[in-house]
Amino acid sequence: MRTRLLPLLAALCLLSQIGSTRAATEKSESSLWNLALKNKDTLCFSTLFTAQNVRQYLSSAEGVEKAVRWCKETAVSKVFLESFRGGYRTERKWLENARDRFRKEGIEASGCITTTGLGKKSVKGWDNICCYTHIPTQERLQSEFEFAASIFDEIMTDDFLFTDCQCEECKKARGSRSWAEFRCDLMLNVSRRRILEATKKANPRAKIIIKYPQWYDNFHERGYDVVRQTRDFDLIWVGTESRDPDSQRWGRKAQYESYFIMQWLGKIGKEKTGGGWFDPYGTSPPTYVEQARQTILGQAKNALLFCYGSLQSKQGAANVARLRKEIPALFHLARLVHGKPIVGIHAPKPPDSPPKKESYVFDFVGMLGLPLVPSAEVDPSAKAAFFSQHALADSTFSQKLKNMLRAGKPILITSHLAEDLKRNLPSEVKNLQILKVGNEPRDLYKLSREQLDPIRKPLLLPFGIEFSAPSRVALYLYGDDLVVIENFNDNPVEVSLSKRGSTRLAPISLKPMDEGVRCQIKGSTLRASFPPRSLLALRAEVQR
Repeated sequence: MRTRLLPLLAALCLLSQIGSTRAATEKSESSLWNLALKNKDTLCFSTLFTAQNVRQYLSSAEGVEKAVRWCKETAVSKVFLESFRGGYRTERKWLENARDRFRKEGIEASGCITTTGLGKKSVKGWDNICCYTHIPTQERLQSEFEFAASIFDEIMTDDFLFTDCQCEECKKARGSRSWAEFRCDLMLNVSRRRILEATKKANPRAKIIIKYPQWYDNFHERGYDVVRQTRDFDLIWVGTESRDPDSQRWGRKAQYESYFIMQWLGKIGKEKTGGGWFDPYGTSPPTYVEQARQTILGQAKNALLFCYGSLQSKQGAANVARLRKEIPALFHLARLVHGKPIVGIHAPKPPDSPPKKESYVFDFVGMLGLPLVPSAEVDPSAKAAFFSQHALADSTFSQKLKNMLRAGKPILITSHLAEDLKRNLPSEVKNLQILKVGNEPRDLYKLSREQLDPIRKPLLLPFGIEFSAPSRVALYLYGDDLVVIENFNDNPVEVSLSKRGSTRLAPISLKPMDEGVRCQIKGSTLRASFPPRSLLALRAEVQR
């Protein structure tokens, strides 16, 4: 009898375990979904189904139900359903069925188009990029937006709305203009006539989003006009995909770039600025979630996880598993920074400004513990400033710099800019520092703590902050009472910070981002040990 009972007991035990696991999964899904709904007005997570994803995952009832469940398990409360990519148009019935099913579950559903494979290919350019001088290509572009507008009232334009074509037709149309001028004029005209006017005629309720790539130093060279196009489009989104910082394939980007571009384009777009968009390519779980953190620190209203299909892969699934653990803390972080002014060192990059020898230098300077405040214009009223060669695009920059120096404001300029200005720089100015930038801005990481501390000290003085840390540790200041520190190193680091004018610094729990951070706080002074890839938020109680 006992022998017969053993298999039965084992089966009951297994069923119990399955039931417990299922209950835990459902509880986790419910918890994150409830958080998504509760925090939607502050931060929304979204994802995108490419045209090919729609065909593969949303063409059956079973696939749609699985996608709905995944979204709720990942706190995703908005989806973008793509109707066209790479020459392929999605079936209307799949788009409409998925749209209605997501909406029934309380998940917003909008459209998307990726403008690749529309017609004539770019000559001597990226694969699948189009020549927009070619009228039949323009007509195909218009027809795809008209199709999407018949299904959706909001349509995202993925970041391939550019051209690098140099065909004979383009050369003739270019005339005496530079390639940058010609392409910006061309793409602005195409955007106005073939996308905005045509789409709104087909669907007067339609709102069109232009999503800019992350390569902000080269926008104008390929036809992105961030001033005029932002003025025309209903909303803008931002590419915040920094990926693995050591990957040669993905450009060895600094993680800080996601924050910088989110804020920089936000200054241009203002209330039109929507979300940041990042992906799993060339990432590991730690670098993947760093993209999310930086997007949120940049005050994005939405964090888009591109794309559903890629996030089902082994690497994508591992990244999502890590993200899910951080989602409660990411919502908390978003609430902390929401609506707060970003404080710190003025860092202007005028639109269309050529980087010269300093491509993306802002991203690396931000990794040196200098809290940058990105801007699209030079503001001489700033309390402290960092200037690179980009500032030369402002014709009045030299005079503005002289006025700031005379006013005693702490200024940091790059060595390349100093060389450009050598005849116009006042001699022996105590409040001017020159940052040695070689041919590779990434080499700034080699600066030691002993070299960085004296650079930071005068620049942070107007904000009542003293900060000591090695490179690859970033500092963010919000209002007069919030400080965020993030360690991007693969090894533990020691950090110290003091804030004048505050009575006490107090850590804000953001687990698991701050897991393992050991703090010693004495009044307004912090000494802390940061594990690799960790983040700490501090509340500064201000003296009144």
